[in-house]
Amino acid sequence: MTIGGLEFTYGNVLIFALAVFLLMGVISFIKQGLKIAAAVVLVLTALAFAAGVMLL
Repeated sequence: MTIGGLEFTYGNVLIFALAVFLLMGVISFIKQGLKIAAAVVLVLTALAFAAGVMLL
């Protein structure tokens, strides 16, 4: 599917969905007071988002 000149595939959408899922985990860890775990998951979220952008 092409949106705004970018080619979105099932793989791209899956990786972006994974990034959103991990971001919700970051919010959950922050609410629980687990700041180090939130930082680790935030790094994983950034890597997943970057992978999704690179595959566009």
